[in-house]
Amino acid sequence: MFNERTMFIAGHARLPQGMAAKSVYETLTITAEIDRKYGVVLEASCTLATGHGRQFIGQLLKGFSIRDGVDEAIEAIQNHYHGKGANALVAALKDLALHYQQLKPVASSK
Repeated sequence: MFNERTMFIAGHARLPQGMAAKSVYETLTITAEIDRKYGVVLEASCTLATGHGRQFIGQLLKGFSIRDGVDEAIEAIQNHYHGKGANALVAALKDLALHYQQLKPVASSK
């Protein structure tokens, strides 16, 4: 259900060769439902090939505040995700944060 206190943002990055998801997608996407006021990730998903990978990244990113930057979330990915897509996940997260920063004045006014 739509909630005016949240926003949906996506970040994209190129996938490296040799990843299973590369046969389906050219890019890796991270999507997140974010609280407008505090920038906290309420739910997140990504286009990794396995449901387990998508669920893991969703749980890993949940609770981080994009408003505070993505350094902690990047560190969490680097410390806990050890697959070929790690760099693409980091790049997609940075892209998502860039989109959030561009929307931030609109986001906090709601």
